Parts: sequence; C-alpha cells; structure tokens
Amino acid sequence: MTAPSTSGARIIDRGYRRYEGERTGRGGAIGTLWRQSVQRAMGLRRSTWAKILPFAAVLISYVPAVVFIGQVALLPDEQLEVLELPTYGDYFPFIQAALTLIVAFIAPEVLCTDRRTGMLGIYLASPLTRDSYLVAKAAAVLTVLSMVTVGPPLLMLIAYVLQGVGPDGPAEVALTLIRIVGAGLVLGVLYTAVSLGVSSLTDRKSFATAAMLLLTLVSSIFVGVLVETTGLPDGFQALSLLAGPFLLVKLIHGEVPPVDISLPAALGGTALWTLAGAVVCRVRYQVLQVTR
Repeated sequence: MTAPSTSGARIIDRGYRRYEGERTGRGGAIGTLWRQSVQRAMGLRRSTWAKILPFAAVLISYVPAVVFIGQVALLPDEQLEVLELPTYGDYFPFIQAALTLIVAFIAPEVLCTDRRTGMLGIYLASPLTRDSYLVAKAAAVLTVLSMVTVGPPLLMLIAYVLQGVGPDGPAEVALTLIRIVGAGLVLGVLYTAVSLGVSSLTDRKSFATAAMLLLTLVSSIFVGVLVETTGLPDGFQALSLLAGPFLLVKLIHGEVPPVDISLPAALGGTALWTLAGAVVCRVRYQVLQVTR
C-alpha cells in the first residue's frame, strides 16, 4: 500500500487568472526576439558544437588587429617609422574568409530554423507582425556581423591612439571613429539584407548557407570576368559582393582604391544589393503561409 504524500502540496483554486505583470507590448516582443536570435546565432545556451563556428569566425576576425597592435607595441620607434602599417580600409581583405563564412552562417541560423520548427507561427500569434519579426531578426544578424565589421578596426584605433601612432588630435580621432563605425555598419547592413533575402527562400539552413556562398562567389567572379573581357568601366566592380563592399570601405576612409571607382558608383552597387535582399525577404514573408 502506498504511503500518503507528506509534501503538503494542495490545489487551492482552479480557474483563469489575469496576467498582472508588466506588459511591454510589441517593443518588448521585438527586444526579446532580438536577444534570443543573437543567442542562437552565437550558440549560447546550446551545445558546445553550436558555439565553435560563430566564436571561431569572430575570433579569427580579430587576429590581424592583434598582430598589428603587437607590432606597434613591441617594435622600437625607429622600426615603426619605416614600418608601413595597414590602413583601416585595408583591414577587411585580411578577414575576407571569416567574414564570408559568418555571413553565410548567421542568417540561415536565425531565420530558417523558425520556419522549419513551426516557431514562426507562435511568434506571429504574439504582438509581433511579419514586419516587426523581420526587424528583430535583421537587428540580430546586424548585431553579430558588427562584431566583425566594426569591432576589429575599432580595437586598432584605440590601441593606436594609446600607443601614439593613431590620428593626430581629437578631431582626427573623431573623424576616424565615425568612418570606422560608418563603414562597418554599411558592410553589416549590406550582408544582413542579402543573407536574409537568400535565407527567406528556403527553410533548410544548409541550402541557405550554400546558396549564400555561391551567390557571393559567382557574382564576384562574373563581374570580374565581365569587366576584364568586355572593357566595362571599373565602376562595375561595385556589383561584386566581395570586391564592391571593400572598395566602398576604402572610399569611406578617404583612401585610394586599387581600381578606378567613384564613391557614388560604389554606394550605388551596395545600395542595389541591399535593396534587392530586403525586398526579396519582405515579399517572401508577406506571401508565406503560416499556421498559427
């Protein structure tokens, strides 16, 4: 015979009770979804294997900055005078592989998973609309990408200023800071829009990742071959998803790019890709059938 329970637990009431906590509305829902999406993208609260790729890509993007800072800190002044340090606009080709990898990985992770698991319908049953859902997801992807596009050059600026080899005077430091943040955000917004556009077309992360890598490589190869074989102006390099953004970064920093391209042309190519990705993503989610 089973001994009677001694836990002291009792059912006091059964029925509906109104929620008495704070109601944060749509803004709170967007913030919560943004935070959860950033955590998922970085593998937080998940297995160790889920953390390896995002953290490795972010850490690799800082390696060149640490090397340059180490040279400045360890080399004597007479050697620093003849050492040609990379400019802020030259930094991104050093981390091209890490940036391409994290761009192809992050958006599929935060976007495709919700459709495949059915979580999208649950989110849309909350105060979130389709547009506010996409805003939260885009903000999450941009946050993670900014760790790579803004963080390393910003670290270089701080270290150079502390070592006395940075920009001269507060005005130059402020201008360089604005250029670093502006260039990093331009790259982040571009790759966020394009990767979300690609990821919106499938609910399989592997397909979206492969498609993003192919789009990046094929567009760059196609534009490069087209310019070389047809004699088109170098300004068409702005349509390359690899070369175009990096050329724009150099122009933002006031540096001379390796090809003859103007700032309006570089901005136009970046804006075209950004707009295309954003439109594809939004249209796809407006017509997507969701079961709530």
